[in-house]
Amino acid sequence: MTRYEKGKNSLESIQGRSVEEIFKDLEDIAPDLSRFVVEFPYSEIYTREEVDLKTRELCTVAALTVLGTVPQLKDHINAALNVGNSPTEIVEIIMQMSAYCGFPKSINGIMAAKEVFVENDLLPLK
Repeated sequence: MTRYEKGKNSLESIQGRSVEEIFKDLEDIAPDLSRFVVEFPYSEIYTREEVDLKTRELCTVAALTVLGTVPQLKDHINAALNVGNSPTEIVEIIMQMSAYCGFPKSINGIMAAKEVFVENDLLPLK
């Protein structure tokens, strides 16, 4: 199996969507960038066995929250749900980031989570 095939299988199982759908906006401007993402993080990092996917996705949600308003945060909140994290776990991790990145970024993260949860009929949280 090639790095691309390994990464594609990993990415599609985590995100629950096809690589083509995920990267359609890059196709006419930077198609190689999508290949880089598939071949490196999803082939070489996400498939490592030392840390489970639930933990990896919570770490990714935390990192993207700290970075600020980035569109990929919603994708990774969805991915965190897909690999078995609960909405409450996701909210707790985003709230914890307020101590490291400030309340505005944490609130933005919570609002991104809310959008994802609304789309998936997961509100109100119990």
